[in-house]
Amino acid sequence: MVRVAALLLLMGTIGFSPAQRRGGSGPVPIYGYQVVRSYPHDRTAFTQGLIVRNGVFYEGTGQTGQSTLRKVKIETGEVLQQKRIDAQYFGEGITEFKGSIYHLTWQHGLGFVYDFSSFNQVRTFNYKGEGWGLTHDGSHIIMSDGTAQLRFLDPKTVAEVRRITVRDGGRPVPQLNELEFIKGEIFANVWQTERIARISPSDGQVTGWIDLAGLLSPAERAGVDVLNGIAYDEAADRLFVTGKWWPRVFEIKVIKKIG
Repeated sequence: MVRVAALLLLMGTIGFSPAQRRGGSGPVPIYGYQVVRSYPHDRTAFTQGLIVRNGVFYEGTGQTGQSTLRKVKIETGEVLQQKRIDAQYFGEGITEFKGSIYHLTWQHGLGFVYDFSSFNQVRTFNYKGEGWGLTHDGSHIIMSDGTAQLRFLDPKTVAEVRRITVRDGGRPVPQLNELEFIKGEIFANVWQTERIARISPSDGQVTGWIDLAGLLSPAERAGVDVLNGIAYDEAADRLFVTGKWWPRVFEIKVIKKIG
């Protein structure tokens, strides 16, 4: 996605030093990863949202005129079901909540709600600003908009209930993108980095960083875009990550880095 962003400003705003402190209480931990297994991923899929339900992926892809909602077999990458989004829209994040799939668009301020099984559109909703990522905490839909803020939405009305500003050591963390709610924390890709922020949903404080550098080999990096895509399989306790136009989805385990 081509977004107007000052990357140098972003890098200056987000400090990734292990010595960085969370409100002076001590270092924010840095986590690494172990690859458990990797799976094929469609190189034409510009991944904007990724979830796991019933042992399969549900993926939202972007690009104007190419955006889709799809159901994908994890083991093979086979697309089992697909809905093409109207060509005028740039599809963004998705989440599933109680039998409905919520789907954002980038700059149109318009979201879609689909029936989980059929992908038939049930209704639409509106929001101000840009749409980037979606997840839910069991009670509220949580939305990112490319800033350091996360919005909490009522699932029935999709009206904003509250919002938090995500901070690390007192500094806002902008460019929050794809989201996933995992064991009481919000995991968020930070656009144009290889990091995932672990965020407290109560106050927006970053509780840790996951460093995913090196997932793709140098040969695999040709033609890919940024890391974006976090999916948690609660039933099997599996964590998956991928990126836009990536050739693989990685199942990983998060480990604490030393030093």
